[in-house]
Amino acid sequence: MRRTTPLVLAAAVLLLAGCGSRQDTGSGGRAPAPSGTGAPSAGRNAGDCTGHAHLTAADQDRTVCVAKGGELRLTLDGTKARPWKPVTVSGSGLEAINAGLVLQPGDATAAYRAVAPGTVKLTSSRPLCPEPTAPDQASCKGTEEWTVSVRVG
Repeated sequence: MRRTTPLVLAAAVLLLAGCGSRQDTGSGGRAPAPSGTGAPSAGRNAGDCTGHAHLTAADQDRTVCVAKGGELRLTLDGTKARPWKPVTVSGSGLEAINAGLVLQPGDATAAYRAVAPGTVKLTSSRPLCPEPTAPDQASCKGTEEWTVSVRVG
């Protein structure tokens, strides 16, 4: 008869310990909502702010809450033919910090530190269609808009 009881007990303890761990994803511990739902990814309740959030194009129309002293970073993956415009900020509570290097043409990146309570709107846009490369190609003038609201708590 084998003595597997200590091994099974140790595995159970490690498994249960892993269940209590939490990785901060910037979504307040909730799974991200599907794109386009407008559901908040963080900050639904008072005190539900995260210390670090990372936003992408999938976060369109979301509201996030970043704790004072926390950081917010965003990366909008574009292409050379359909580039994102630089992110604009309206409101108060965030201070721009170094976002690092943009390595791909068409991408927009930004980084901010939450410095004071307030609400900020971040926006960007890009063309829906690439610009025509030949005179006989069709063009479209539509734009894809990206907006996120940030509450600093």
